Amino acid sequence: MKKLFSVLSLALITGLFIAACGSVTPTTIAPVVSTAMVNVPEDALAQKGRLLICTDFPYPPQEFFDENGVPQGSDVDLGTEIATRMGLQVQFVNSVFDTIIAAVNSGKCDIIISAQNITAERQKQVSMIPYFQAGQSMLALKGNPQNINSAADVCGKSAAAESGTTMADFLMGEGEYKEKGGLTQQCEKDGKQPVNVIVTQKDSDSLQQLQAGKVAVYFTDSPVAAYYTVQQPDQFELVGEIIEPAVQGISVPCGVEDCTNAPLSPLGEAVQGALKSMMDDGTYMKILEKWKMTDGAVTLP
Repeated sequence: MKKLFSVLSLALITGLFIAACGSVTPTTIAPVVSTAMVNVPEDALAQKGRLLICTDFPYPPQEFFDENGVPQGSDVDLGTEIATRMGLQVQFVNSVFDTIIAAVNSGKCDIIISAQNITAERQKQVSMIPYFQAGQSMLALKGNPQNINSAADVCGKSAAAESGTTMADFLMGEGEYKEKGGLTQQCEKDGKQPVNVIVTQKDSDSLQQLQAGKVAVYFTDSPVAAYYTVQQPDQFELVGEIIEPAVQGISVPCGVEDCTNAPLSPLGEAVQGALKSMMDDGTYMKILEKWKMTDGAVTLP
């Protein structure tokens, strides 16, 4: 299990999100005087003149559709600006998170921007460019009817998480938790009943499991959990500990079997160059400010 925050209380985290996320209605980003242009070889793209971005919708506030079906969110704004700086039109390809790496490696899209935590397992399959960081949280129904105050309280109860995510791996002891064990293994080690893990294809399906009262908690990234508590305060509340933030990455095919030590491809270099220019001229922070997510800002190595 990842190290848990000890210096920030859940109440403080919730308060910060509520103060910051009272409204996530898109606003206009102030124009930046200089916009760097980054060239990318046309043969590096699936479609000429277009950057196809695989994204798992919905996952607000990072990616979701508004009432008119228009993509919104911090990842959407970041991806759109990256495409603009590469002189390309942008197109978001709604993808299933569990197969999203297979999708980018098979040419269905050019890159992935979808709140993907950087893990050793994923870095074998794609190159990952750091662009954000977020913790993971538990969401319960308002009033916390099953009295979940820590991850240990989920032992013997049901929990939902999206397939292929760090949260699902943590619950089941898979992926990066395969050797050190996840929550289910810790429960059994402590002589408690294992967690009944409900894995869903979409993150929104996990939320629906909670809404229907079929699980005690829903595990997701902290910005997403906070978003739902702010948007639907009469239905949900944050409970338990905040798991230490993990850095998220933009995924790009590397062209070799093991990407771990592979250099960035020309497309990857172009994406990283565009992101760096956004960080340098302040556009990156303006986008995070727009979505009240500046606490997750990172810098490129």
